[in-house]
Amino acid sequence: MKELRHVNKYFSKYKWRLIIGILITILSKFLALKIPQIIGDSLNIVEDYQNGLVTNLDEIEHQLLINILVIIGVAILSGFFTFLMRQTIIVTSRLIEFDLKNEIYLQYQSLSLNFYKKNRTGDLMNRISEDVSKVRMYVGPAIMYSMNMLILFAVGFTQMLSIDVKLTIYTLIPFPLLSISIFILSKIIHKRSTIVQQYLSKLTTFNQEFFSGINVVKSYGIETSVIYDFDEIADKSKEKNIHLQKANALFFPLMVLLIGCSNLLVLYIGGKQYINNEIQIGTIIEFMLYVNILTWPVAVVGWVTSIIQQAEASQARINEFLQETPEIQNTNNSTTKIDGNVTFKDVTFTYDDTNITALKNINFTVKSGETLAILGKTGSGKSTIIELISRLYDTTKGTILLDKTPIKDTNLNDIRNQIGFVPQDPFLFSESIEDNIKFGKEDATQEEIIAAAKNADVHKNIINFPKGYKTILGERGVTLSGGQKQRVSIARAIIKKPKILIFDDCLSAVDTETEEKILSNLERISKNITTFIISHRVSSAKNADKIIVLEDGKITQQGTHNQLITIDGYYKELYEQQLLEKEF
Repeated sequence: MKELRHVNKYFSKYKWRLIIGILITILSKFLALKIPQIIGDSLNIVEDYQNGLVTNLDEIEHQLLINILVIIGVAILSGFFTFLMRQTIIVTSRLIEFDLKNEIYLQYQSLSLNFYKKNRTGDLMNRISEDVSKVRMYVGPAIMYSMNMLILFAVGFTQMLSIDVKLTIYTLIPFPLLSISIFILSKIIHKRSTIVQQYLSKLTTFNQEFFSGINVVKSYGIETSVIYDFDEIADKSKEKNIHLQKANALFFPLMVLLIGCSNLLVLYIGGKQYINNEIQIGTIIEFMLYVNILTWPVAVVGWVTSIIQQAEASQARINEFLQETPEIQNTNNSTTKIDGNVTFKDVTFTYDDTNITALKNINFTVKSGETLAILGKTGSGKSTIIELISRLYDTTKGTILLDKTPIKDTNLNDIRNQIGFVPQDPFLFSESIEDNIKFGKEDATQEEIIAAAKNADVHKNIINFPKGYKTILGERGVTLSGGQKQRVSIARAIIKKPKILIFDDCLSAVDTETEEKILSNLERISKNITTFIISHRVSSAKNADKIIVLEDGKITQQGTHNQLITIDGYYKELYEQQLLEKEF
């Protein structure tokens, strides 16, 4: 159970709840185990009357009535304490589940972009949902029923030993076989549980990707092929689950068999002792009741063991990600003032997952309030520069300075808070348009939202929707067109009023006229903001203070628009080509 040691800190956090739950459990089971003793005493009284040892019938009836009332009272109290036990231990397990999910979620947020390139969304979701649920069963029901079992055994066998040692010893004979069986089956269940969780992750991942790419599936008419692949994974998952349940199914029948053997031994040995006048009939019945009261705790041993083994397998999968160290670390917790000066000094960057060197010895400086446009062919390294400025990655070689301070020494939260980023493929949440814009500034007023939308030239589109800014978007903003999504994303960035604005080819889905309006508005509102514009269009770059052209990760040209159109090279060719296209 070494993997489950991770949750011990939560046991410590909620120790008083658990201690109270355990005390209530002890009291509940102590009361429950009093019932067989009272029933045994009642039968012994009747036997004494039949044998002439007691002659006062009224006294016997009175005693039996008192015993019946005591049994009812004890049963009610035991049930009440059992309810309290569940309210403490099971509720505690839900609190631990809540804390563990938050811990995993915070870890997910801290992990670097590279981590998400290597791991699938479905698997991430499965570990924070299904795997945590398995662990909750360990910290709740498994502990509760284990305490039930231990207390019942401790109190029950103590009581049985005090009545008759010989009969108790015979009752215990099947239990060594029970222990060996549990040990063997536990190892099998642990192995099979791990495999089941792995296949569940595969199934979740497959479904997540299918639903996200449903438009591609339907466009290509490959529903039959996808259904076949799904059936194949589902069938394998079903086989692994059946394989696990076969092992689980052995527990309960085995427990019942062993308890049945204990009952037979009580009847046989107790019967012989009764015939020899060594014990009374009430003692045999009392023992039978004790054995049957202990039936469920013994039978539940298998179920609890299965829960623990599954929780161990799930916690091992959770720990795998919790032990992952974020590649991007915040090395400075003090508040850092950011003005927006950015300098690249001999920067080289290689993606470790593909081993592609995206940038090679890059040098440039952008002063606060300036605009830098970056052009180049696909794969030239444009987006990598933006990812390094946002510190989604750290450089392989060289240094990035932010206001003359190495970016690694700047407070990471302050960097992210002072950057307005519009990605090439904008992501909108399944919320209202208003809420999506407010992601840039949570406390934004309605006037600020409208102003940002107007500057992004999307206000006219929004007010034509039946619900206007309250329109709820579909997943990933599917309700909007490509151009509308980009413009809402721009509004979200500029409402933030950051020190650095980054536009990663975010005007590719809008027409030239709309592009001109947006660029004109951006030029007006970004006078004191450092702006980076990545584009394939000269029209987006021509008004920038500086322009750099990338090719194969290297800067091949840099200057202003007027300078570059007079120099033979990529920029001039692109300018002439797009000028010709515009004329036609």
